Amino acid sequence: MEFLHSLNPLYSLSGLAIGALVGFTGVGGGSLMTPVLVLLFGIHPATAVGTDLLYAGLTKISGTAVHRLKGSVDWRITRRLAAGSAPAAALTLIGLAYFGHDSKAANDVITTTLGFALIVTAAALIFRAWLLAKVAGALEKLNDSQIRLLTNLLGAALGVLVSISSVGAGAIGVTVLLMLYPKLPTVKIVGSDIAHAAPLTLIAGAGHWFLGTIDWSLLVSLLIGSIPGIAIGSQLASRVPDRVLRPILAGTLAIVGGRLAI
Repeated sequence: MEFLHSLNPLYSLSGLAIGALVGFTGVGGGSLMTPVLVLLFGIHPATAVGTDLLYAGLTKISGTAVHRLKGSVDWRITRRLAAGSAPAAALTLIGLAYFGHDSKAANDVITTTLGFALIVTAAALIFRAWLLAKVAGALEKLNDSQIRLLTNLLGAALGVLVSISSVGAGAIGVTVLLMLYPKLPTVKIVGSDIAHAAPLTLIAGAGHWFLGTIDWSLLVSLLIGSIPGIAIGSQLASRVPDRVLRPILAGTLAIVGGRLAI
């Protein structure tokens, strides 16, 4: 009963709004949720990241199940990403534990990395088509071993970014995978990215749980709002012009990212 009293309706309303935006745009919740928790509610950055990671992992499980049923997951890509992300996430969490997650240095690293990740996410949203056209010719010349290595390196980069900031597994991962695997349907790229992001965020979230940076009442409050929010946003997505919403979202992420990074 005491736990129920600790639930905050403001967090649930934020979860509802952010869940709807995730459903509208497909952008990962970490790009939206963590900055709101840090800047709007004043949550400690480590707690915001840790709580958001478990939140993201739980919500991505259902997304993975849907894509698996549709046959839109390329498990070869998922395994290649995981081969890089799992050890990178583990090393990153060990580093946070060693230096102290609540120290000023760790706090600065988390907020700066979060800001950088948001700026890169904004760029990926705006310039995705240009980037794909720019690198298409060069990447077509690579053999499968080179593509596998680059996918491993992408996984490692995502493992570090996600463990520190909870951001990166969505727009950034999908954009680079589209460059590396241009012949695959976009739905398979998205499905493979989500299938990789689910265990990655859960592993990173479990690491933050070990560090003591999970706020359980905050997590439950967010889930109460975001689950129906994602459903509502997904239903209304076709009615919102992507060419209007995407630049607004990218601009917001860039501004927030700049504030956090500086």
